[in-house]
Amino acid sequence: MTPDKEEHPLGRRKIGLALSSGMARGWAHIGAVRALTRMGVVFDVVAGTSAGALVGGCFLAGKLDELEAWAASLDKRKIVSYLDLQLGYGGLIKGDRLLMELRRALGPLRVETLSTPFVAVATDLITGHEIWLQKGDLAETLRASFSLPGLFPPMEVDGRWLADGALVDPLPVAACRALGAELVIAVNLNTDIIGKSRDAARIPSTMGFDPVTLLEQKQKPFVASLTESLTRGVFRRDPDRPSIFGVMTTSLSIMQDRLTRSRLAGDPPDVHITPRVGHIGLLEFDRTEEAVREGEAAVEKRREEISDALQVMGLI
Repeated sequence: MTPDKEEHPLGRRKIGLALSSGMARGWAHIGAVRALTRMGVVFDVVAGTSAGALVGGCFLAGKLDELEAWAASLDKRKIVSYLDLQLGYGGLIKGDRLLMELRRALGPLRVETLSTPFVAVATDLITGHEIWLQKGDLAETLRASFSLPGLFPPMEVDGRWLADGALVDPLPVAACRALGAELVIAVNLNTDIIGKSRDAARIPSTMGFDPVTLLEQKQKPFVASLTESLTRGVFRRDPDRPSIFGVMTTSLSIMQDRLTRSRLAGDPPDVHITPRVGHIGLLEFDRTEEAVREGEAAVEKRREEISDALQVMGLI
């Protein structure tokens, strides 16, 4: 389903949707968006960061069904098939396979041709500035927004090296306001994540399988030895010591939580939806059904609040 602004009279107050970062927990956005549209909410502005940009962009492109079907098809081996490991060049995973998948699904769509104004938030690695991507190839725009530092290399867009937007604005309420939204509904996946589990950031426990073994099976002997050395150092399974990746992702979670709280204190959304997804690991991309269900449940929990907000704004 794609938004259809012609359903509403000219001059109607604008509704904005802000979708937060969240890695694998981002599948909850699919459920939240579906539940909101079932309520009859039509968005005039959509802004997303990282996983939120992915879901928001696919929603506006009319590809939400395809995204959910693809996400639901992910199993342990399929996830590993997308891990095109590399040494150096700004990230452990090239991300080329994911970009190819996005291009296959989205085709030549451009951000500026979407039926509804859309912003994907990214971070300029040179200046540290928050970048609002509002034009350009949609697949590249989404890939830039979820370029998690250390995991994916930054994307070069218009001469700038861009990384994950979660570094500067995990929940882009301000972007919605800037594009004219008078009522902002925000779906925040960063409120239920700190201290949930000491294992949550380790890939073997987080993903429910051993990616090191599966990756080695895909490689020739010499390459496999290099892969083993790299992955076992990065994804260490020592119960008493966090891995490099564990430190990186847990640190990002803490930063996102604090940064989100700080930004919301100055610019809170009108409706704040908070799916309970802290129990889903950062890389448990194969728990799509559960995450989608949590997103839907969170919207249902706020149904009365959403209706009241729409009524106060004269939107129903």
